[in-house]
Amino acid sequence: MSKEILGIHHITAIADDPQQNLDFYAGFLGLRLVKLTVNYDDPQTYHLYYGDGQGNPGTILTFFPWPGAMKGRQGNGQVTYTAFSVPEGALAYWTKRLTEHSVEFEGPYNRFQERVIAFSDPDGLRLELVAGPSFGPEKGWQAGPIPLEYAIHGFHSATLAEEGYERTASLLTDTLRFRLVQQEGNRFRYAVGPGEPGSVVDVVCTPDGSMGRVAAGTVHHIAWRTADDQQQREWHTEIARQGYNITPVIDRKYFHSIYFREPGGVLFEIATDPPGFTVDEPLESLGTKLVLPDWLESQRSHIEAHLPPIRLSKANPARSA
Repeated sequence: MSKEILGIHHITAIADDPQQNLDFYAGFLGLRLVKLTVNYDDPQTYHLYYGDGQGNPGTILTFFPWPGAMKGRQGNGQVTYTAFSVPEGALAYWTKRLTEHSVEFEGPYNRFQERVIAFSDPDGLRLELVAGPSFGPEKGWQAGPIPLEYAIHGFHSATLAEEGYERTASLLTDTLRFRLVQQEGNRFRYAVGPGEPGSVVDVVCTPDGSMGRVAAGTVHHIAWRTADDQQQREWHTEIARQGYNITPVIDRKYFHSIYFREPGGVLFEIATDPPGFTVDEPLESLGTKLVLPDWLESQRSHIEAHLPPIRLSKANPARSA
């Protein structure tokens, strides 16, 4: 079987305060905290993973929260919008919820025959909710604070801002096997496979825009799914053959990763679906305690002493008092 990109695997962003981030994504948006761990390169910083009820690839938004981090700037060379999929008819619920929690938003408005609302998280990270066909009940977080008929079901798409789109488009279509499916003005939509939510990326050409600055409130990188280690090795060979600087395979415990920058400057990752988030915790208790990789376990006491304290009650509302 030839190598494939299956859609978005995860998106990783930078935040400021970890408790604020946890309360917003697990408490307000109702995502499941599927992994509470640390940044392996900076173990005194949390790495928070949010996703659907099963922690499936294609639903995972992760954060490095650095308290006191400088404010980033969205711009060219970045993922500027992260869009989640919600069921048809759910936007009225979400506009009411956003209003009640004093979160400013835009919309609903139409884009490519879909209804969209846009808003930002407390750090300024730009988010969207896109209404579409419902998935199975396992795609929501059944123990979360949002009723399943309105709950987020994973990613819909991501938007890349580019000074010029042609070379990025060539990488997407000629190498990664996306196809151009729609265009509205300076927005070009690409998809892989059947084009379902989670397999879509928009490229917006903004030649007059400034370059982004990665810091709090911005995306650090976007990862694309591939099925296994063998396909990832094939992707590594292909990307290197085309002249890109690409990292060796890096073990992230829950997936294996390779990284390179696309022509417009966005950091791309190709990540494997396995092993998944249940390698060190059972499914039913994902995200309920701090987990460390084996090579950091001997430092647990030191790491825990330097991590800022956080409350998990909003991340696991079914377990809270």
